[in-house]
Amino acid sequence: MSNLREAERAELHKTIWRIANDLRGSVDGWDFKTYVLGMLFYRFISENLVAYLNEQERRAGSPDFDYATLSDADAEFGRAETVKEKGFYILPSSLFANVRTRARNDANLNETLSRIFAEIEGSANGADSEDDLKGLFDDLDVNSSKLGPTVAKRNEKLVKLLDAIGDLPLTRGGFSDKSIDLFGDAYEYLMQMYASTAGKSGGEYYTPQEVSELLARITVAGKDEVNKVYDPACGSGSLLLNFSKVLGPDKVRQGFFGQEINLTTYNLCRINMFLHDVNYEKFDIAHGDTLTDPAHWDDEPFEAIVSNPPYSIKWDGDANPLMINDPRFAPAGVLAPKSKADLAFTLHILHWLAVNGTAAIVEFPGVLYRGGAEQKIRQYLIDNNYVDAVIQLPPDLFFGTTIATCIVVLKKSKADNATLFIDASAEFARHGNKNKLAGEHRQKILDAFAARESVEHFARLVENSAIAENGYNIAVSSYVEQEDTRATVDISALNAEIAAIVARQAVLREQIDAIVADLEGVAA
Repeated sequence: MSNLREAERAELHKTIWRIANDLRGSVDGWDFKTYVLGMLFYRFISENLVAYLNEQERRAGSPDFDYATLSDADAEFGRAETVKEKGFYILPSSLFANVRTRARNDANLNETLSRIFAEIEGSANGADSEDDLKGLFDDLDVNSSKLGPTVAKRNEKLVKLLDAIGDLPLTRGGFSDKSIDLFGDAYEYLMQMYASTAGKSGGEYYTPQEVSELLARITVAGKDEVNKVYDPACGSGSLLLNFSKVLGPDKVRQGFFGQEINLTTYNLCRINMFLHDVNYEKFDIAHGDTLTDPAHWDDEPFEAIVSNPPYSIKWDGDANPLMINDPRFAPAGVLAPKSKADLAFTLHILHWLAVNGTAAIVEFPGVLYRGGAEQKIRQYLIDNNYVDAVIQLPPDLFFGTTIATCIVVLKKSKADNATLFIDASAEFARHGNKNKLAGEHRQKILDAFAARESVEHFARLVENSAIAENGYNIAVSSYVEQEDTRATVDISALNAEIAAIVARQAVLREQIDAIVADLEGVAA
C-alpha cells in the first residue's frame, strides 16, 4: 500500500473516531455505533445508486444525466429495473445528500428519516432482495430518547450526524472503486474501535483483521477461487469479507453465506455486505441459532468455511432429544456438553464442508484436551482423519479476552493420516494494549502449514495413531517442544562457587563467635 493511501486511511480513521466521540454525548458508544454505521450505510447506498444509474444513462447517450436532480415522479420510471439489479430503490428526494441539504430546516427530520428508511426497505418487497433488506434500519431508531429528551434535541443530533457522515472524505473525485474501499475501510475501523472499547462484549462479534486474513488464507491455500464461503456464527461478517481481499471479489463464485443469532449484529453483517459492494444476490445471511435451527441445509457444501464461534456457550445438547439423531452430530455418537457448545459448532462445520474444502475455526484451548464427551468427539475427528492441523496462537489477540486461542483446521480429503501441530504462540508484536499477528508472523504460519513438515520448536507432523495413544489430546504443547531459552549452567563451576560461599560463611561464623565471646568476657 502506498504512503499516500496509508496517509489517507490514517486521516479517515482520525476523522471517524473524532466524529464518533463528538456525536456520542449521552449515548453509550456501544449503542451509538448503530447510528454512525447506519448513517454511513445510508450514505453509501445513496451514492452507490446514483453512480450506478448515472453510468447506465450516460452509456445510453445522456452525458449530463444526474439522477440526484430528477423529480421523484420522473424517477419512478426506473424503479422496477433498478430493484431487479441493485435490490433496492431510493427516490431522488430521499437520497442522503438531498436530505442532508434540507435537514437543518426540517422540523420533522426524525419523521422524514423514519419514512425514508421504511421506503428503502419497502422498495424490495416482493423482490428477490426482500430478505436482504428487511429490518436493515431497525437499529437506527431516529425517535430514541437516547438521542435526546425532545424531538428538537433529537433532530439537532441527527443534523450533526448527517453533516459529520456527509463530510467524511470518502468520494473525492466522484464515487468509484476507491470509494467502495474507503467505505468498507471506514466500517471495519469503526467496528474495531468499538470492539476495543466495548470490553468483553466486543470480542463476541468482531475478529481482528489479521486473524481473519490468516483464516481465509488457510482455507484457500493452493486455490485461485472457491464455490462459496460460509461462517455459521458470522457476527459482523468481517471474516467472510476477507475472501474478497485474499482471492478477489469475483473469485468467490456463488457468494457469501452465514448465520448470526444476535439481531443487531445480523443487521450489521448485512450492512457490511452492502458497504463492501457485495450485491444482494451474492450473499445469504440468515438470522437464528445455528445449532438448533440451522439455515442453508439444502445448499451445496462449502469449499471454504471460517469461524470464530462464541466460546463455551450453553446449548440444548442432550436436553433436546432430536439432537443426537441430527445428521451433524450423530456420527460422533455423543453430543458436546450442554455448558460447552464449542465442538457442536465444529461438528456442524464439518457437516457443511465440501469434500475438497477446508475449514479454519478459532477454538478455546480446553476443547483440545478436556475429557468426557469432548474427548469422544476428538476421537471421532482423529480416527476419521478430519483434523488437518492445530495452530496455537499467541495470547491477547482478541478483544474481550487475553486467553491464547488456537485454530483447528478441518479437511475431508487428506493425503496423509497425520495431524500438523504449529506452535505460533511467540509469533506476535505488541501494539498498544493488544498483541498483533504482523505480516511476517502470518507468513511464517502459512509457510509451515503449506510445507507440512516438522520444524524444531515450531511445527510437528504427528501420526494419528500416536495421537490416539495420547488419549486424543490435540493440544499443541503436547507435541511441539518449546525451545529452552534459559542460560546453560556449568554445574561444576556452580558447585565450586557454592563450596567457596559455605567456606566463607564458616570463617565469618568463627569471627562472630569470637566477638560474642569477647563481649561476654567484658560483661562478666
